[in-house]
Amino acid sequence: MLTSAQFLNNVLPHIEPIVAAISLRGGRSYAVGGAVRDLILGRKIKDIDIEVHNLTLKELENILLTFGPVSTIGKKFGVLRIHNLDVDWSIPRHDSLGRKPTVITDPKMTPAQACRRRDITINALMLDLDRVIARKDRIYENIRDQSYVAARDLPIIDPYGGIRDIENKTLRAVDPQTFVEDPLRFYRVMQFIARFEMHPDDELNQLCATMKLADPVTKQPLPRERITEELSKMLLKSKRPSLGLRWIQKIGRLAECFPELEQTASTPQRIDYHPEGTVLEHCLQTLDASARIPIIPERPSDRVLELEHEKLILMLAALCHDLGKAVCTDEHLHAYKHEHAGVKITQDFLNRFSFPQSMIQTVCCMVKHHMEPFKLIKDAKPNAFKKLAHKIAPQVTLRMLALLALCDQQGRNAQSQEPLRDAGIAEFEQFIAKAQSAEVFTNPEEPVVKGRDLLDIIKPGPELGKALDAAYQIQINEDIRDKKDLIKRILASKRQ
Repeated sequence: MLTSAQFLNNVLPHIEPIVAAISLRGGRSYAVGGAVRDLILGRKIKDIDIEVHNLTLKELENILLTFGPVSTIGKKFGVLRIHNLDVDWSIPRHDSLGRKPTVITDPKMTPAQACRRRDITINALMLDLDRVIARKDRIYENIRDQSYVAARDLPIIDPYGGIRDIENKTLRAVDPQTFVEDPLRFYRVMQFIARFEMHPDDELNQLCATMKLADPVTKQPLPRERITEELSKMLLKSKRPSLGLRWIQKIGRLAECFPELEQTASTPQRIDYHPEGTVLEHCLQTLDASARIPIIPERPSDRVLELEHEKLILMLAALCHDLGKAVCTDEHLHAYKHEHAGVKITQDFLNRFSFPQSMIQTVCCMVKHHMEPFKLIKDAKPNAFKKLAHKIAPQVTLRMLALLALCDQQGRNAQSQEPLRDAGIAEFEQFIAKAQSAEVFTNPEEPVVKGRDLLDIIKPGPELGKALDAAYQIQINEDIRDKKDLIKRILASKRQ
């Protein structure tokens, strides 16, 4: 991803000759959509889309071919790409209804007409690249070493007031009539609310509260993959992902979109343990706490997550960890064995999306065992940590489980919806120290006796598996590392 300054300093020089060639043929080049929005917001820019006006798709393709091989995979949508340049080049277009629209390119569209097909105003912005190039020295002087550039310094076309809405932190539909024709836009609003911490205006709230969440042509539900993509963006790109889910609850569609979460909205908790209120409030605060755990920060930390994939697992586990309370909470507000009941509910919840089964099983394992880490720190001996590490392997490590337990403790703020900052840190650090002392913080203890060590004594099959498990239990329970001693113990127990 690029900062605004990196885009102007590193990407613009590569596209400048292409823009110039397009201009010589009578075309006009505009950066459009999210890249322009993120330039203004000072956020990292991932996808660069350039819309070319006044040229046909074939004319654009011929120009691009002079700069290298051209991919035509997106040609039916009016989109081309030069190999080894991470930029999409397109022609203005009209789309028919439905998730598989008929696309009609129209090079003669005005900028305002081209922007009208966008979902919300903050995405209906165009950066005039010809004017950027003409004024680049002045723009570079203004940004200097900053990571962003002010909107006033850029030649931005803004036919629907998107810059004003960015300043006011408002989400507004470009065209209310066309907005409801694409049900995926509902979920895009959800993730925009969380990512940008902006608020829909009354009209957009009403549109989203009443629009149908099915394809307007086929009447079929949205593909799971598309919803999963928006949900993942909300989780991974937000400081407060709960904002998107709180909004869905506010407009009355939580039961329809996320029924397992809706069931927790009316489940109370004991105030001495959970002063924050309902189970849903706790889960949302826990989710936001998990969003704060960094991925590979600048300085090493025991609290770091190593991969984006790992962070998504932690965040899903944080959201789902107490779903079982909805069916386990009794009249005294005890929720005995909710961690076990939550496994099936979590599985059903996640199976309605397109997350890989391996990820779902990992999340379910974390839900099942989320109560255990901090129980061990008082009196538990090293073998207790070894047992837990073995029990949750290979899907989960004690490190991941400890992070979930930390977020669980921080999701208990009675004063606001923000998770607590310092809660659980002392227990987390104690757990780390003991798990590391037992040498099982990131992996379970390696078994001393392997299958090959017993093949001369026990034939392959269930009996061999039982013998290996028994050897491992003796190893971690009694801290025996001598292979010969362990094999003797196994044979002695076998003869009895």
